[in-house]
Amino acid sequence: MVNGADLSLYKGKRVFITGHTGFKGAWLTALLHECGAQLKGYALAPEFSNGLYELMRPLNIIESVIADIRDRETLRNEVEKFQPDFVFHLAAQPLVRRSYKIPAETFEVNVAGTANLLESVIHLKKKCSVVVITTDKVYENKEEHILYKETDLLGGHDPYSASKACTELVVSSFRSSFFPAGQYTQHRKAIASARAGNVIGGGDWSEDRIVPDIVRSLMGKKQIEVRNPFAVRPWQHVLEPLTGYLLLGACIDADVSEYSRAFNFGPEPQDHLTVRELVEESIRQWGNGSWIDKSKPDEPHEAGILKLDIELAKKQLGWQPKMSARQAIGWTIDWYRQPIENKVEYSFEQIRSFLNL
Repeated sequence: MVNGADLSLYKGKRVFITGHTGFKGAWLTALLHECGAQLKGYALAPEFSNGLYELMRPLNIIESVIADIRDRETLRNEVEKFQPDFVFHLAAQPLVRRSYKIPAETFEVNVAGTANLLESVIHLKKKCSVVVITTDKVYENKEEHILYKETDLLGGHDPYSASKACTELVVSSFRSSFFPAGQYTQHRKAIASARAGNVIGGGDWSEDRIVPDIVRSLMGKKQIEVRNPFAVRPWQHVLEPLTGYLLLGACIDADVSEYSRAFNFGPEPQDHLTVRELVEESIRQWGNGSWIDKSKPDEPHEAGILKLDIELAKKQLGWQPKMSARQAIGWTIDWYRQPIENKVEYSFEQIRSFLNL
């Protein structure tokens, strides 16, 4: 049971995951395997040899297709061959700072890639529920200490954030044009979107993400270089939103009219930490280390304050965070401190422990 939902619903179900080789996708793969689902993944090759996907690969828990989400024909063929009951769409260019280097490609992957995936679902002749994962950064950020609700204005200063706001428009368009709730008995498709906060956890080695930067520095006994130490973010352990996605998938599968919309997943209002607090708690959990402010005035723009309102998910889905941000940091540091031969089993131990919280 997770937040009142029985995830055994996924036992034996056919689940298609895009982006399964990435940080969140690998954890979702492990979580769905624990639930007994039949899995197929579609993604680019993993960027890191020490990420969770590569560590789990000998287990053969997912049928893996290495291909580009922009390849519409290949994607459609793989979806139609698998005939999924559920689709979780995580494939994306997920990094803010990288989006400044490859802006057009960021829009291609995040916007056109989502349209390709949803177009593939149109051709299925069976019931299928889809959860599209976007981000907390889809909102028009006013840089104020306010909690953004799902009905707030979409926006995005940087190419990544703007591309994800566009992705939300793609989801809304496909829902209205091809999968309206009033005609569900004809098309039998349900689509929701999930906007998660800043996710942390073991196995993330991405460039320009604070936790991987912290861990690499601590492992190398180097001073942690920190940009924007006073920026506020909705930090949460990766298992928090992932169980929220599964809960949302179960809900739209049962009642398309009630749940086919966007939902925020993040920490409690009082649990939004600054980057500095995240860094200092990580050092405390590690046992040693130091940091230095490396902020520069000419750095690419990144949001200074970002907070999410999670009341809709709490009220409609019965979801709520299980851990505080500081507990999430502890779980994350614990994962990185494990010897490499223990990391896969430890990941499943963390999943089982989380499900029992």
